[in-house]
Amino acid sequence: MYAIVDIETTGGHASANGITEIAICIHNGKKVIERYSTLVNPGREIPIYISALTGITNEMVQDAPPFEDVAHDVYHLLNNKIFVAHNVNFDHSFVRYHLAAAGYELQCNKLCTVRLGRKIIPGLPSYSLGKLCRHLNINNESRHRAAGDAEATAQLFTMLLQSDKGNHISQALKQNSKEQVLPANLPKQDVESLPQTPGVYYFHDEKGKVIYVGKAKNLKKRVCSHFTGNNPGPQRQEFLRNICRISYEPCGTELVAFVLEAVEIKRLWPKYNRSLKRFEHAYSLYAFEDQRGYLRLAIDKHRKMTGAIYSCNTLFEGRSILLKLIETFGLCPKLCFIQSNNAACTGINTGNCACEGHEDMETYNTRVSLAINELNKALPTFAIRDAGRTDDEHSCLLIEKGKFYGMGYISHYYNAENLDQLKTCLTAYPGNDYIRNMVDSYAVKYPDRKMIFA
Repeated sequence: MYAIVDIETTGGHASANGITEIAICIHNGKKVIERYSTLVNPGREIPIYISALTGITNEMVQDAPPFEDVAHDVYHLLNNKIFVAHNVNFDHSFVRYHLAAAGYELQCNKLCTVRLGRKIIPGLPSYSLGKLCRHLNINNESRHRAAGDAEATAQLFTMLLQSDKGNHISQALKQNSKEQVLPANLPKQDVESLPQTPGVYYFHDEKGKVIYVGKAKNLKKRVCSHFTGNNPGPQRQEFLRNICRISYEPCGTELVAFVLEAVEIKRLWPKYNRSLKRFEHAYSLYAFEDQRGYLRLAIDKHRKMTGAIYSCNTLFEGRSILLKLIETFGLCPKLCFIQSNNAACTGINTGNCACEGHEDMETYNTRVSLAINELNKALPTFAIRDAGRTDDEHSCLLIEKGKFYGMGYISHYYNAENLDQLKTCLTAYPGNDYIRNMVDSYAVKYPDRKMIFA
């Protein structure tokens, strides 16, 4: 037995909205044998645009029963039935949420007439209920009202049952079929084709635009985890409705997937990604020449395209590096902006310091240049050589002078001793402290996979 359900609501997600109308058609596999319909008082105002769409006003539901008063009837109509709806996850999430609030736990199989329509009647430009009804000559005089849409969905379902030569309905109802938990607009094949390997996956909307990027140790398992659970929140419900296609990029290791995800989020700026979008270097070490010709070092907020010597994420780290250079090379704390008061210079050359005009420009600038060169030499240059996408290749990530250079894949037999030659095999990517720290941590954990370059 099937319970074909349609609801009207005050908004798009169950946790903060109420049901204003519910209709249920009990279908025996051949025809509708019982009908139920009622207005419901949602316990909140119905937005004007919702009233304009459905025709249901606050006055109409003022004396209607609240959902908890009809929950008993709704539960017993749905219990032990197969829950059928057009975009079933929306209706099911609302009904299940509000039944639970009334003390009833709904557990039943689901069928989505959007998904079934795509399989049984392929090739149509749209699978919205209205356009399907027009295509199949199903009359619906009460569009956007629960009873009218439930009756139209029931007629559509009857046609799908009669036209299901490929047994798609029975396949969807098998115990091991996870199809009904998938977003209504996502082809099952997109999920079935995912490998169980590390990689980066992309969710696309109906126009093909990437709306979410994620990384995975196991692509298929991770992607499927997005569609489990019953979170009725607005972001999740909108997110699932907008997923229409999945693409992916296999990666040799989870580390490569982590790095590629960070790069792709910055490149594509997907709508539903929150983390990593705004990760930037916070501070950088800069060198510049003042009006007198003296080279000066300074820690300042990071600015793109400004030729920083070194970038870091905290002011403390930047100042610590600069203080070490001042101590080691006898630099002036005033010319390095460490000492900013008008008191006498506290550097080791007090009384004979460049800031006081006693040390000539060439001598002082030589020490600053030595400090910069020493810092560059101290910054590590190494590569991580690890598993590839196939048995005959290796993945490779390069850190050059403390900065992430890029990554790629090299032959299993490739001799990567020459840094310049290795760089020709890799793709350069923009880096940041997040990526650098990931690679650094991985190198500490797996020192046998680290290649050090002089």
